[in-house]
Amino acid sequence: MAKKISFNVVFASDEDASFPASELNNHGPTVHGWRSAVSSGLNTHDIVLRFHQPAKIYRIQLLAHQYLIPEKVELWLHYSPKSIPSTPSSQYFDFLGFVALADNANTNYKSRELQSVTVNPRRGTHLKLRLIGAHSNQYSSNGQIALIAVNVLGEELDSAHLGNGEEQMNGEAPPVDTATGELALASICDDLLFSMYVEESVVHHIRELEQRKLRAVTTERFEYARKLKLCMTALRTAGERLGRYALAKRQAVQQEDFGAAKLRKEQIEMYRACVLKQLQVQQLLETEGYQSANDLSCDIYAGGKPSLPPAPSLQDVAQALAELSLGSKCASSSTQDDKSSTDGCSNDSVIAAVAPTAAAAALHLLAKSHDELPQSPRLHRASPSPMSSRQGSLRRRNKSAPRNSYDDYEERTIPTLRQECQGNALLEADPNRSRSRLNDRERRQAALPILVFGSELVEQFYSRQFQDREDGLVRLRNFLKEQELQLNNNEQVASPNKVARSAALLLHRAVRDAVYSVFNQATETVRVLFLEYVPGRVSPSEVARCVDRLLPELLAKSGDPSARLHTLAQHTILSIAACPAVAEQHLVAPALSRTVGSGTHQRLAMSRLQMLEQLVNTQGISTDKHSGMTCRALSDCGCSGIHHPAETVRKVAERILLLVYKVNPRLVRKQLPPDDDITRRNLLYRQLFTEFDKFDLQRKQELLVEGNTFNNLTEDTQFLHPTSSSKSAHALATASCNGKQQYNEQLKRSMLSASNSRKGSASNSESTEENTPKIRCPFCEWSCPGVDTSQLDRHYWKTCPFLTKCPQCSQVLEVAALNYHLTSECEAKESYVVCTRCTESVHKQLYELHQMEDYCRELKTGAARCPLCHDDVHLPLDGGWKLHLLSTVGCPGNIRKRNLKKSN
Repeated sequence: MAKKISFNVVFASDEDASFPASELNNHGPTVHGWRSAVSSGLNTHDIVLRFHQPAKIYRIQLLAHQYLIPEKVELWLHYSPKSIPSTPSSQYFDFLGFVALADNANTNYKSRELQSVTVNPRRGTHLKLRLIGAHSNQYSSNGQIALIAVNVLGEELDSAHLGNGEEQMNGEAPPVDTATGELALASICDDLLFSMYVEESVVHHIRELEQRKLRAVTTERFEYARKLKLCMTALRTAGERLGRYALAKRQAVQQEDFGAAKLRKEQIEMYRACVLKQLQVQQLLETEGYQSANDLSCDIYAGGKPSLPPAPSLQDVAQALAELSLGSKCASSSTQDDKSSTDGCSNDSVIAAVAPTAAAAALHLLAKSHDELPQSPRLHRASPSPMSSRQGSLRRRNKSAPRNSYDDYEERTIPTLRQECQGNALLEADPNRSRSRLNDRERRQAALPILVFGSELVEQFYSRQFQDREDGLVRLRNFLKEQELQLNNNEQVASPNKVARSAALLLHRAVRDAVYSVFNQATETVRVLFLEYVPGRVSPSEVARCVDRLLPELLAKSGDPSARLHTLAQHTILSIAACPAVAEQHLVAPALSRTVGSGTHQRLAMSRLQMLEQLVNTQGISTDKHSGMTCRALSDCGCSGIHHPAETVRKVAERILLLVYKVNPRLVRKQLPPDDDITRRNLLYRQLFTEFDKFDLQRKQELLVEGNTFNNLTEDTQFLHPTSSSKSAHALATASCNGKQQYNEQLKRSMLSASNSRKGSASNSESTEENTPKIRCPFCEWSCPGVDTSQLDRHYWKTCPFLTKCPQCSQVLEVAALNYHLTSECEAKESYVVCTRCTESVHKQLYELHQMEDYCRELKTGAARCPLCHDDVHLPLDGGWKLHLLSTVGCPGNIRKRNLKKSN
């Protein structure tokens, strides 16, 4: 088992007078550590440690400073039990290795780095640390470095091992704990991470408890061993808190604030005594011999982890000192019986008697200590007393250095719980829950809500306590319901428009709240506002103003990573859209049916498309061009969504396109690439066109059924009316004939549409001229007489300006689909990335050079980027690309355009 090796610092090349190298001899929360001299000019600093007796070294631990950090630390070991090296020359030491330290910029220079180096077992009597270089930062500009602590773990060698050669240890391995795989320590207190942050007296108790635990396991007193283990864990937590108190006491002493240091000292003593008493440490140590109660489970350790007593705050300490001083005065002037009753107080064994004048001034010292001690900002700041004001205050020596991170957050006053008395619900007085008054800016912002709802309710919305904000939302919801009843009873109330506008102002603040419970209450109030209060009362212009204020915040929340947040936001938006006054003005759907760009976040895009799909299913497709629910608006949104990088977004966009295709198939197919074999090589379009074919087939079957119905109707009419007048028979026959003719025209139109959608295939190409077969390209309208399909294949492969070859896999595809192909379908897609600025597909090795080019610029809204000439192509996709590739000017980077002219 490895244990801590004691040592003394015998040499240091330089040191700061306030931070000598002798600080490395001890470990504890209040240890300063070593610090090099200011502006010493040395690049390397040597520190030599001498072990109290020769030892076999297993591990060396170094704790670096938070901002005075050396670049690396070299480790050198020397073994000479008789002779002591007079100089730190390297000829006396063997090099073990070095440790590189990080610059600590990622933690903003607030954390310390602990490095643990496991070495092969080596005998040694001296350890030399050579600190080289310094990480420069805003807090260390003069090259000064520091080392907080050094810990050496190993085994001390007795006289029997001193004569053995070091070569006998080369085959040995350090003892390893089989459970954790780490170095097996004789005591957890030997670890540097433990001893640096736990108060010294607590460390002493934990060592004794560890020895008792080993004996208990040996004698098979397992219940006793379990209690000891739980007590050690609880003591470590309490020891870390006591260590922070000790650090605060040391800082108060450095600032010469001895009143605060005295309070800290009494706080440490009080808390240590309470912890030892509650955890029954003296009983577990069995200082008076064996105790059978330790083998029983009927105590605080029966339920598992024991609870620690609440830590006394500085207010409690000052109050206890004042009460003790008052008690000592009463005791000096009272009888012996009164004195004996006073001696029975629980704090007499913890707090020493103090002078009356010092105890009376404790409360004043408390008010002063809040401004000067490094305490939590959550502590209640007492009002300064004129008697305790100081003419000047001592400041920190290094103003540029970051504050110490050991703030006493445990001393904040816990808000009292709400307690219901019998018959009356009363709130305990809590200074931390008191709502602050509104400042001038907030009063100007909330002028109308204050006029309508009152200052008290508005202050709850601006409170820092989330419970107050929840109460304010509940009160606002009840207010809206009461206003609804008063309006129904024709009572005199505030104007509905003012109430709605004021509620929207407060809810705009509430829906942005980061606390989920507050946001939940806010969305419930929004639904009450639009579904219960607004209909039939608020004017359309005011409804539009309320939606414009709340909808953007709810849309932002619909893209939140938390599932419950974005689901709740979606439900609220759909509830607003269901309001008749909102649906009449089409206030929600246009915001949802905007095109989805490839840069839109996945969750936000999916939420918008899901809500749009829900609106289409519930409200249907509209013909009003301002509704945002027309076929064109929905198809534009769906076509932009199917090109999104996220698969989940593409699936929802496909479902929207299928809903529109049922109503207007021609429009949907017009906005998509031609339905041919080349396009169907793309898996996305293949699945989409397959669904379209299913709808076309279903529509044909329905039309055939309707045609059979017309035929049966004509035959039944002739059979049922054989003797009818010629005029009636002629009219009925005419109607039947017109219906049949209408059916035939519809069937012909459907067949023609289905045929034109697949006209890109050479086998389906038909001549538009009578008895003259001709092959036609569906992209560039190129044609040639004949039926030889090889000509069309050659045209695709070499000359069609609408197509191009992939530079990686040589596949022929549309120019508009090249960027998507390189990053999603090509065999070399792993080597390509999408440029975040211009959305082009760029090889990873050329990405930095690409962003330095002039043509790598931001993509305009409603445009696509041509991969050949890097110009913007304005949407819609079909007209824009044809104009760019097939016009007289054409794409300047398209080589096929020149080949086409040569062939012609």
